[in-house]
Amino acid sequence: MNEKKEQNDRRHFLKKLPVIASLPYLAFQKKQEAMPVSCNSYNWLTFYRRSGGVWGKNLDEDFMEFSKTGIKAYEPGLSGLEEARQLIPVLKKYGIAMPSVYVNSTLHQKDKAAESISAVLKIADELKSFGTKIIVTNPSPIKWGSNDLKTDAELETQAKSMEELGRQLKQRGMTLAYHTHDIELKAGAREFHHILLNTSPEFVSFCFDVHWIYRGSSNSQVAVFDVLKLYGKRVVELHLRQSKGEIWSETFGEGDIDYARLAIELKKLNLRPHLVIEQCIEDKSPDTMNVVEAHIRDLEQVKKVFKPILQP
Repeated sequence: MNEKKEQNDRRHFLKKLPVIASLPYLAFQKKQEAMPVSCNSYNWLTFYRRSGGVWGKNLDEDFMEFSKTGIKAYEPGLSGLEEARQLIPVLKKYGIAMPSVYVNSTLHQKDKAAESISAVLKIADELKSFGTKIIVTNPSPIKWGSNDLKTDAELETQAKSMEELGRQLKQRGMTLAYHTHDIELKAGAREFHHILLNTSPEFVSFCFDVHWIYRGSSNSQVAVFDVLKLYGKRVVELHLRQSKGEIWSETFGEGDIDYARLAIELKKLNLRPHLVIEQCIEDKSPDTMNVVEAHIRDLEQVKKVFKPILQP
């Protein structure tokens, strides 16, 4: 190769370096942008329960209702492989995507962690061909409904198990997203911080359930934005719920948490996480509309509030 041609080739390559370096990020962004606004199953469970129904009892009728909202994606809370298999044909019938799923796991006990990882991977293998990209898990507490906290040794086991699960999901082209409720924020948020500080961003991402961070921090909006500062770059998914006067609202909109500010902060970080509506109701929530009406409003408001990151 002559010297002049070699210099030209080098210049051409160097000009392309910024583009080459950004390719993995651009691919990630393309994947994220392709995910429509989704909705978690827990919303529907709580609305149906209020009206005396049972969500999931008749999948065809349930998703006929779901399809009336205009929401094009669904995030189920899966209890096992068979439940995942039953969902797929119904979602296909109504043209509803499933880019993410929520699964429980027990990862703090050495004798159960391997079995739990295997169960999650079986679900992932079943759903991969359906286009599922994100597996959300909230590692089970010591006992559901109790305030018992895990020991230091159990937290170390859990972090290692999360890392292994995330590693195996990545090999399948999928992403593990760590989710919390309020108990992980107790005792100085030791469980929450330990998992995110002792797993690698390469294998364990973060599903930022904004209201559980808020409620688990004694209803603190300061905590919400501090968590974003600490772990924002690991956020691949948001669970969206609003409250007024610290009671879950019937629909998403203005309230205790400044979601408009959150959207702006995400824009500054150049993040476009998968948006999942989780506007559930509790005992003192208003009762003014049915589940379809509520979710039509939810979708409208989420698109409005998060317009800064939904735009190309």
